[in-house]
Amino acid sequence: MSELIDGLPDAVALRCLARVPFHLYQTLELVSHSWKAAIRSAELFRVRREIGSSENLLCVCAFEPENLWQLYDPLRDLWITLPVFPSKIRHLAHFGAVSTAGKLFVVGGGSDAVDPLTGDQDRNFATNEVWSYDPVIHKWSQRAPMLVARAMFACCVLGGKIVVAGGFTSCRKSISQAEVYDPDKDVWIPLPDLHHTHNSACTGAVIGGKLHVLHKGLSTVQIFDNVRPGWRVEDYGWLQGPMVVVQDSLYVMSHGLIFKHDKEVRKVVISASEFRQRIGFAMIGLRDEIYVIGGDIGPDRLNWDIKPTSDVDILTTAGERPTWRHAAPMTRCRGAIRGCAELRI
Repeated sequence: MSELIDGLPDAVALRCLARVPFHLYQTLELVSHSWKAAIRSAELFRVRREIGSSENLLCVCAFEPENLWQLYDPLRDLWITLPVFPSKIRHLAHFGAVSTAGKLFVVGGGSDAVDPLTGDQDRNFATNEVWSYDPVIHKWSQRAPMLVARAMFACCVLGGKIVVAGGFTSCRKSISQAEVYDPDKDVWIPLPDLHHTHNSACTGAVIGGKLHVLHKGLSTVQIFDNVRPGWRVEDYGWLQGPMVVVQDSLYVMSHGLIFKHDKEVRKVVISASEFRQRIGFAMIGLRDEIYVIGGDIGPDRLNWDIKPTSDVDILTTAGERPTWRHAAPMTRCRGAIRGCAELRI
């Protein structure tokens, strides 16, 4: 690497660049070839971790525009647009979105596009495709495919590895297979099957270092902890509805309220009645806050139109009085959220 800043050793200059917010990196690349090489080096991001300047950003993909992702910077309340997701699948949906090893991963899913002549969905309902976005080089790359094509499945990170379970095949048949992905080796390895399947979508949540798989409409939870072989089944009586884990506690939005589950104790946190008319939104935790992002508003008794929204609402859970506030709306994306994940850069 050539000299970056006059009069400073490159090691010192790199520490200076590491303190610059990520959203300015594309501008810094225009300064010189040496700066561009520095900005796109793994060494710079290692230094960011070393000096504690890493940032936690949110990654979001919505119905409009097709296959476009944006990053949200919560400290500066601004949105960054990523390079267009290169999958050839139209309107990719029902996929898993997680981050590990400093990259965003988009796993499986299938087309949500509808034929304008027949009204039928594309036949590509489920795939085994896996993609990753590397913020160091601002590029999407295709990774090793899953062993089983699936959509509407549980997808979480456990111990730095991606675990997927359940879901539906391309024939829309529910499956019990599970597998785990090692991002360092780029390989998928089979895991024991779930105890049971269900004719509904399943989701996953990591609480206390254990993966919990839930099927919509079932009260039972299937748990995998990386210690005991196989899955065990518990009935926690959790409420049905959008859920998120914040500070290792489970929060659920149900009946116009936000509930917090602590083991067998359930309590009301705050009203969420304003979201009862919003469908298809994402709910995700970041630090001690809950983000409600995008979705479609309506219809209601007075208006049968459905309005895609880019709104972002944040609930701060810390303190004696949890409060809602508005954040900057998405600048490019709007409508039902296809994927949402936290990415540490």
